[in-house]
Amino acid sequence: MNVLLIEINPFAPASPPISLGYIAAFLKSRGFAVKILTLGENTSASRASLYDLVSSFQPALVGLSAYQRTMLYVIGLARFIKSLNNNVKIAIGGPQATFMPSAAFAELPDIDYICRSSGEITVLRVAQAIENGTPFSDLLGVSYKDANGAVYDMDEIEGFTDLDLYPSPYLDDVFDYSCMREAIMLTSRGCPHHCIYCYTPSAFKHKVSFHSVDRVIEEIRWIRKKGVRRLWFADPNISFKPARLIQLLDRMLAEGLETEMWLQTRADLVNLDLIKKMKRAGVTTIAYGLESASERVMPTIDKHISIEKVAEAIRLAQSQGIEVELFTMFGLPHETFEDAVKTLEFVTKNNVKIMGNSNSQQMQIYFGSPVCQHYEDYNIRPLNTKRPSYLSIGCQYETDSMSYHQISQIQALWRARSLDRGRRIVS
Repeated sequence: MNVLLIEINPFAPASPPISLGYIAAFLKSRGFAVKILTLGENTSASRASLYDLVSSFQPALVGLSAYQRTMLYVIGLARFIKSLNNNVKIAIGGPQATFMPSAAFAELPDIDYICRSSGEITVLRVAQAIENGTPFSDLLGVSYKDANGAVYDMDEIEGFTDLDLYPSPYLDDVFDYSCMREAIMLTSRGCPHHCIYCYTPSAFKHKVSFHSVDRVIEEIRWIRKKGVRRLWFADPNISFKPARLIQLLDRMLAEGLETEMWLQTRADLVNLDLIKKMKRAGVTTIAYGLESASERVMPTIDKHISIEKVAEAIRLAQSQGIEVELFTMFGLPHETFEDAVKTLEFVTKNNVKIMGNSNSQQMQIYFGSPVCQHYEDYNIRPLNTKRPSYLSIGCQYETDSMSYHQISQIQALWRARSLDRGRRIVS
């Protein structure tokens, strides 16, 4: 049976979709034929090319990655695919889907499954059910709409805690390396923290799972053999276990695998010795989550880190010639206009270039985050009260301390200081 996995993001250049890569490798290891289609702002695609792909590959299942800002594209693709073959089953997964209310099925007529649990195992169960001719039987980890339009929410399904049990999308050559400028990698998944604006901790039950250092090194060797010389580590906190990261960097240095790297972690999880080792191994950019430079605001978002610690981490990286990016937000609960200005001033004062990820953005209220689940408790006033049920509040809100006009003013201030006109490059 054939499975087609699609990621569409017309707001950024196409890049290897690591999550779909893992799902593809897992399905292939279980005997399914899989293709990945990545559609970005630099991708040439048309109705004719999509028709040719679906007609020639004849997938029985199509999986679509769903994000708030791509939902209309996802809906359009699903409608087009169903118009070609109404028997094709379509699943959506990813950040927008995990906690999307099942009521969304009423406005998603072409979607059969909403994936709620670990992508690899959940999609495998769906694919096996379709292959067995019983597409709505023996399912876990999804909500689904059957042939009669009835909606069912199934129990969750746990993924592997040992990530090495998942086949590697790189070692199994899931991706086309010919146009790959950088390889997106995961050495771990999940986050144990409770920041109110973030979906990730809830999605992973506040747990962190890991690949072994041996597996990561094997992937780096293979990626370099394929001619890719830049790595982008997408772990939320790659130094969550500092000793493990040191072991990984030591192995890279011992084996001559020094490689240009981008990574992100918390500012309280680095020290000078670690930063020096990162530099020797090839780290060129490190991203920290600042969110706000207001000591008054930080506790209200459950971001338990001091502004001084962030400033220190910036200085450590810059002292070794490593570029620093800062993730920041405005429109936070209880944040005033003056608080938001402090964040801009902090970034400027610490000589962080305002470009790429360092372009601040308004807090996005997404399904699964504590602030979305309890927005009234944070004095959030949604502006899009008649939005479709497949969309969360997003950026359409104001707070008790900042009007929508003031939020827009802060955005304009950041864009005026931006070196790339507010374009966010990496994430």
